Amino acid sequence: MKLYCLSGHPTLPCNVLKFKSTTIMLDCGLDTTSVLTFLPLPLVHSPRLSKLPGWVSKDGAINLEKELKECAGRVFVDSQPEFCLPERELLDLSTIDVILISNYHCMMALPYITEHTGFTGTVYATEPTLQIGRLLMEELVNFMERVPKAQSATCWKNKEMQRMLPAPLKDAVDVWTWKRCYSMQEVNSALSKVQLVGYSQKVELFGAVQVSPLSSGYSLGSSNWIIQSHHEKVAYVSGSSLLTTHPQPMDQSSLKNSDILILTGLTQMPTANPDGMLGEFCSNLAMTIRAGGNVLVPCYSSGVIYDLLECLYQFIESANLGTTPFYFISPVANSSLEFSQIFAEWLCHNKQSKVYLPEPPFPHAELIQTNKLKHYPSIHGDFSSEFRQPCVVFTGHPSLRFGDVVHFMELWGKSSLNTIIFTEPDFSYLDALAPYQPLAMKCVYCPIDTRLNFHQVSKLLKEVQPLHVVCPEQYTQPPLTQSHRSDLMLELQPAPMPYRRCSVLNLPFRRRFERVYILPELANSLVPSEIKPGISVATVSAVLHSKDNKHTLQSVPKPPPAPPSKKRKRVMEEPPVVLAPKPLLSGAVPLETFLATLQKHGITEVKVEETTDGHILHLQAEDTLIQLEEDGTHIVCDNNEPLRTTLRDLVLRFLQKL
Repeated sequence: MKLYCLSGHPTLPCNVLKFKSTTIMLDCGLDTTSVLTFLPLPLVHSPRLSKLPGWVSKDGAINLEKELKECAGRVFVDSQPEFCLPERELLDLSTIDVILISNYHCMMALPYITEHTGFTGTVYATEPTLQIGRLLMEELVNFMERVPKAQSATCWKNKEMQRMLPAPLKDAVDVWTWKRCYSMQEVNSALSKVQLVGYSQKVELFGAVQVSPLSSGYSLGSSNWIIQSHHEKVAYVSGSSLLTTHPQPMDQSSLKNSDILILTGLTQMPTANPDGMLGEFCSNLAMTIRAGGNVLVPCYSSGVIYDLLECLYQFIESANLGTTPFYFISPVANSSLEFSQIFAEWLCHNKQSKVYLPEPPFPHAELIQTNKLKHYPSIHGDFSSEFRQPCVVFTGHPSLRFGDVVHFMELWGKSSLNTIIFTEPDFSYLDALAPYQPLAMKCVYCPIDTRLNFHQVSKLLKEVQPLHVVCPEQYTQPPLTQSHRSDLMLELQPAPMPYRRCSVLNLPFRRRFERVYILPELANSLVPSEIKPGISVATVSAVLHSKDNKHTLQSVPKPPPAPPSKKRKRVMEEPPVVLAPKPLLSGAVPLETFLATLQKHGITEVKVEETTDGHILHLQAEDTLIQLEEDGTHIVCDNNEPLRTTLRDLVLRFLQKL
């Protein structure tokens, strides 16, 4: 069993598992942190960005003024943002049979895999994962296509050139493999390959293994996966949460008795308590509004925003923010808010029960009805005529490199009354803000990450007790900035197997058994012999028939009777001769009794030598050796066939024929 690791990002995994005769891809996350090296894409012409000076090395030897721009001591690529794809050279991706998706954040690289590698398999995901994943992809394509950039920067990617660039550009990994965003046509084609599954539904893969999704408790429709055969079990745990938020709670019991547990997607903020961050978010928002400023919340169009809106719903009245408008701006804002209300069976019990009252499971429905929350596809059109300040704006993208958020950064960044509150943990807020410096607006970092922390995962692993754990190498050592914090790493016995991008792991797991079926008529013909009390064995002569990874023992076909014919048949046409099987022998030859039997037959001079596997009997007068071992008996006798036959018959007296 092998594991190929195609992504170096622990929360955006992409691994390939070779198990029995199947090749299974586990997630295909897209590393979007690469976009931080690019300049933002403004929706309207930005004089500030257009006047940024081009970058030239200090000695003047390298001039990349057309491709690189300098802003507040940092250098950025002036081109359409590009993404770091999963590794595509480690193995032939056209051989992948199925792709299992754990949540909508871990499927953003799907069009790159399914459309450009010769992939002909099936993708399995839950319905919310598919539908919300589609929204996120649609939003990403929309952000990119509505602000196209004519020039494409490639010179800086030259290995020799990149080495001479300032950090972080010179440290960027695999820049030649970075790709621009896919098209909507590629998204639709990729998602047409998705087959929907429900929690605990068992899906057979070619008769070899069975896969089944379990609720992971992280987001709508998010799953962990069980991959098992008749005798082996692999658990894949990715992006899971034990906190009580809007999704169904995590199914832990089904993870028990795993031979291998592949662990990814732990919290990126192990020291930040989500409840504490929500409280800080609300208090900073209220403070800014009371002072007459605006609040900008860069976020994804699904996920944490549902919890933020629910938190604000309870907070608005007590903080006297009833008249403050809340705006949610995204090309898919309307669809996202509606989807969250219709996927009732994927929600926690508390929210499911509201549907039967009937009430909307999320309170943002009431905020929309009372006009406290308004949603728009973009800043153009209705929004520009209805917009009033001070207000709170939720919009994307959290990287601050594209989307409507770029416009608000340019609009509000010069005033210290305004505040930007970061809630998504995927990007470093300092790197996100770098191309907007110098910045007057206040910045608050409240990362809300509900995924498992190290304490929770250690407790979980003690309960489910897998034989072996495989995880990203980042989880086996403390963070670089907090090297003294041994509590921020996995300490297990046996130690977990770490992986990094491009590594191939031979998993410590040997298949020992295979299930074989026996036909009733063949079973009926068996004659069992008791070898020990309660244990019977029978010899089987059969044909092993293997199809679709199912093995069946069938009766040996009898050769058809030869038709009478005067013509001589060719040798080829003669039916194969089926020989009767030789009887099998079982049992052991007791030494003392055997020596007494030899004596009765006139063999008295016997020298016994003990060995690691049994005994060697040297019949000195007859110049013959008898080796008595656990798994066999050997008689070494030269040129005396009658004696050899006699000794063989004496040995056979003590053995049982099957």
